[in-house]
Amino acid sequence: MIDLSTSYMGLQLKNPLVASSSYLWEDPKNIKKAEKAGVAAIVLHSLFEEQLEIEQEELNRFLLQGTESFAESLTYFPEIKEFKFAPDEYIELIKEVKENLCIPLIGSLNGVTDGGWVKYAKKIEEAGADALELNIYYIPTDLSLNSKKIEKNYYNLLKKVKQKIRIPLAVKLSPYFTSTPNVLKSLEKGGADAFVIFNRFYQPDIDIDNLAIKSNLTLSDSEELRLRLRWTAIMYGRISPDVAITGGVHTGYDVIKAMMAGAKVSMMTSALLKNGIDHIGKVLSETSEWLSKNEYNSIKSIQGLMSQRNILDLSAYERANYMKILGSYR
Repeated sequence: MIDLSTSYMGLQLKNPLVASSSYLWEDPKNIKKAEKAGVAAIVLHSLFEEQLEIEQEELNRFLLQGTESFAESLTYFPEIKEFKFAPDEYIELIKEVKENLCIPLIGSLNGVTDGGWVKYAKKIEEAGADALELNIYYIPTDLSLNSKKIEKNYYNLLKKVKQKIRIPLAVKLSPYFTSTPNVLKSLEKGGADAFVIFNRFYQPDIDIDNLAIKSNLTLSDSEELRLRLRWTAIMYGRISPDVAITGGVHTGYDVIKAMMAGAKVSMMTSALLKNGIDHIGKVLSETSEWLSKNEYNSIKSIQGLMSQRNILDLSAYERANYMKILGSYR
């Protein structure tokens, strides 16, 4: 019997396959279906900073409207508790799902500032989430903003959230840093328990006929895994936080590659959107079959096997690889 168990941020998981954040998990039925299919943990859809700010502004505008004319109007506004906004629904979803879920449930906050919205980190914890993923999705466009300040903002945001919770905290990052190792090391000092690499920046397109900007979701494929494998392999053994690979995980062979690079878990969304939630079972079967065929008895036995520290040619993940790849096309 192949042992697929692993650990992630101190959470003991039955296998390395985690369902990453997506709209699928807005429906408790889908969450139960994924659990039944064999997924080891689920990251809920994100609660967005902008979403929380807009709803607070709308609430303030509603409560204050007309009070300058009729002072007594404050007495007939409904109680705040009678309003069920999206953030409150998110918290209620966690409570509802956790009542009958046997696998870890990870909340997700998506934002870029250390404003008042981070209070929801504590609410997510109190609702019963086993961990929290902080998804920092930021595209700098200010010409005066240098990399040092951007990285400091990441650090400050992490610290702010970390101070509010006791559950493990993962930071989901983009690959676009001057020095990824330095950023990860700094965030490790800030208290990150894990890194999720990497965020996918969804790129806008241009509609040349209607002179408009088009936004549409392009799902990943296995080719996107390479960037994640490289940095996971380079950082393996050099940082304490666990690494989760997300983006490009579609098959059991992708899971095997992620583990060999040094990841603790592989996260999957696009493959589930393409193939359905039952695809989880196929991926786990492929993973077990490969391990058995190649005489490995557990997933832990291959973790880090092909990391930079464990291969003979250390340059394979660095600049020398650039020349080899170019030469290979001749």
